[in-house]
Amino acid sequence: MNKLFTKFKLGPITLRNRFIRSAAFENMCTNNTPSQMLEDYHVSVAKGGVGMTTVAYCAVDLSGVSFDGQLYVREEALPGLKKLTDAVHAEGAMASIQLGHCGNMTHIATCHCLPVSASTGFNLYSPTIHRRLKVSEIHNLVKKFGEAVDFCREAGFDCVEIHAGHAYLISQFISPRTNHRHDQYGGCFENRVRFLNEVLDEVMEHAKADKKAGKRALAVIVKTNMTDDCWRGSDMNEGIRIAKEIAKHKVHGIVLSAGTVSASPMTILSGAMPIKALAHYMPGKMWWLKAALLCGGGKVMIPTQKFHELYLMDWAKQFQKAFAEDSEVKDTTLIYVGGVQSGVNCQQIMDEGFELFQLAHVLIKDPEFVHHVEEDIQYHARCGRSNYCIGRMYTLEMKCHECVERDGEVIPKSLKKEIDQLERRWDAKH
Repeated sequence: MNKLFTKFKLGPITLRNRFIRSAAFENMCTNNTPSQMLEDYHVSVAKGGVGMTTVAYCAVDLSGVSFDGQLYVREEALPGLKKLTDAVHAEGAMASIQLGHCGNMTHIATCHCLPVSASTGFNLYSPTIHRRLKVSEIHNLVKKFGEAVDFCREAGFDCVEIHAGHAYLISQFISPRTNHRHDQYGGCFENRVRFLNEVLDEVMEHAKADKKAGKRALAVIVKTNMTDDCWRGSDMNEGIRIAKEIAKHKVHGIVLSAGTVSASPMTILSGAMPIKALAHYMPGKMWWLKAALLCGGGKVMIPTQKFHELYLMDWAKQFQKAFAEDSEVKDTTLIYVGGVQSGVNCQQIMDEGFELFQLAHVLIKDPEFVHHVEEDIQYHARCGRSNYCIGRMYTLEMKCHECVERDGEVIPKSLKKEIDQLERRWDAKH
């Protein structure tokens, strides 16, 4: 309990405690720029006591944007982000932002170009054809990541999180499932992690302090997959190699996640996806996908994965052991994420030897979660893991169904029934 609320030095910055709000996509931007809603949410989490809150899923370039409610690096976003970071700092928390590129997980109508990836192919998720990046374009995107770090510094952020997992662009290069290249960026492991290494070289260079230029140092953490958990994806053994490759860059932390958004999404989230809610909130132009979801395709495409608290802990401990046995990377800060529901969970993470951890679901439902835990280690948020917040997120802002009803918004009866059914299963076990 004492350690949970002690300070932690993460590279050049110091967190007031061990709680980090993870980069769970909020879908709270207007025309790809920060909204008052986005600021209000992160300020509420900062007020609630986290050591650092993370603004999610900011693309380094327009070609990497998946949603209209998503940020991407451009001058128009600076004033709103500076206002957000100032407000978060005023509450005593640090501010982080996740940087990435969605690769083929988008559509021409959103990214305003033919989606790109490591290799040419067809993505059923969008659905869309996507094309192979040229080597010159890869080099340009590497530079974009570096420029994005400078942008984030100017916006007042203390830390950047590079998204190298979940089958977005960096992961699309790493995974043999999506990388079918035959040049220096494809084939063997060393080639598949080349883009990752080049991005991290660029990021770490731009994140350094430069007193002459008046640049302060930023902390750098990386989210990676322990396993893709899908056919032809990277397995645990390769996941450990990838994490060690990341550590060689002297990043300040590695977030140990897992899963593939287009093949094993519930490995990331755990629990059930509310299919009716997901279909209900989709725009009318996606009628064919709504129909497929409601006619049984949803359960096939997004199968339920049994939820249990700290559901990624066993895998994370394998990474912890592998790092402890390797003198070159043993001092790397490994950050746990996945299934944090209570103060007891938080204490267990500390007891297992992880210095920091990330959490999202409970902070969507209850931004005051950290204060509750500080008052009572037995506090349990009782998030029912119906994942209504995720089903809603793809079209509207991410919001817990309890908060929706508290704020006076009516949830259709059919969706309410689905939520109740899914959450009764959880209640029966707790």
